[in-house]
Amino acid sequence: MAARPRLLFLAQCLPYPPHSGVANRTFNVLRQLAVEYDIDLVAFSRMNHQPDRTAREAAWRALRSAAADVAEPTPIPNEQSALRRIWDHLRSVVTGRAYTYYEYHSRSFADRLRATLRTRPPDLVHLDSLDLHGWLRALPEVPIACTHHDIDSELLRLRAQRLNGAPRHYLLLQARRLERVEKEVCPQLALNVMMSDVDAQRLRARAPGAATLVVPNGTDTEYFQPNGAHTIPERVVFVGPTLTHPNRDAVEYLLEEIWPRIHAADRSTSLRLIGRNPAADRRRYDAQPGVTALGYLPDLRPALAEARCCVVPIRVGGGTRLKILDAWAMGKAVVSTSIGCEGLDVVDGENILVRDAPDAFAEAVLEVLRDGTLRARLERNARRTAVERYSWSIVGQGIRSAYDGLLGRSA
Repeated sequence: MAARPRLLFLAQCLPYPPHSGVANRTFNVLRQLAVEYDIDLVAFSRMNHQPDRTAREAAWRALRSAAADVAEPTPIPNEQSALRRIWDHLRSVVTGRAYTYYEYHSRSFADRLRATLRTRPPDLVHLDSLDLHGWLRALPEVPIACTHHDIDSELLRLRAQRLNGAPRHYLLLQARRLERVEKEVCPQLALNVMMSDVDAQRLRARAPGAATLVVPNGTDTEYFQPNGAHTIPERVVFVGPTLTHPNRDAVEYLLEEIWPRIHAADRSTSLRLIGRNPAADRRRYDAQPGVTALGYLPDLRPALAEARCCVVPIRVGGGTRLKILDAWAMGKAVVSTSIGCEGLDVVDGENILVRDAPDAFAEAVLEVLRDGTLRARLERNARRTAVERYSWSIVGQGIRSAYDGLLGRSA
């Protein structure tokens, strides 16, 4: 083995720019692993990350500074064709395989993977999502570690609970098929990298014998930090693109059940929604009293700096919330549901307020806006938690040490 081992990094998205949750984590884990490993990145690209060839090529160029070699990115096939998408669903129904097995089936990706393996055999493989399980048979017999950004079967079940009829039944069908993948595949992997202890326990319950390691999400505590800017009185902020179901559900819940209570109690309150959303939704959000949808912002810091309270009314999801970690790093008071902050090192009343019922959530936000002493305590402890527990440099040490162990290297 070379002094710097070679790591093959397979990703379900091209992680640049790192402005969404999964892309942010993937990009930063890639950078942290590159400290000690020579990395070959073979990745798919997504329309909502890189909408055209120009954006794809810009991301491809940018990632070459983080990896030793970056294969030409492969657009996800069924994002290019509605017929392919229907065909993938039909194949899933008929064969009994999970839909993701077909979603990521691509001859172009196969060619790029084979070319990389032929010229640079890896010592270790990092699979950045179990969605890519269909490619396991194409990999050499080296240790394989898989990241679980959440427990996919659990996430689908939570989504199904909010649907009726055929969509509900279909999501439950896919949840059962993904659970079978988790049961069969995860115990065979050298390591399953989890976002939280909660997710690790859930996976081991589904797949007894699966080796797990918790490597939480992180935040760039140098980039995100308090800058002394004046906050805007009564300003509330939510961060997250509504193109993803958990964020969309959170925004709908916020606007339908929580925000009306807040704004009725104090008409001077204002809410800023940060993140991409469809134009029709944006117009609907803007029509709500006190609400402005800012859309995508290349730099979150100015809008976050204005906030006196950041809200995370997530009801569906797993993993850990980058939106909380970034707000903590900025020294911001946060109000979250219990699912929203699940897996994080939270202490209710010290570095966060955790409320689930809409009326309790609204009251907690108002309490943060009105009580300067409470807000200052939450802000101070939020920043300390981010720096001491979730800085990417600390997270990186943990995953590099684990991967060194898989290769029999001393940390």
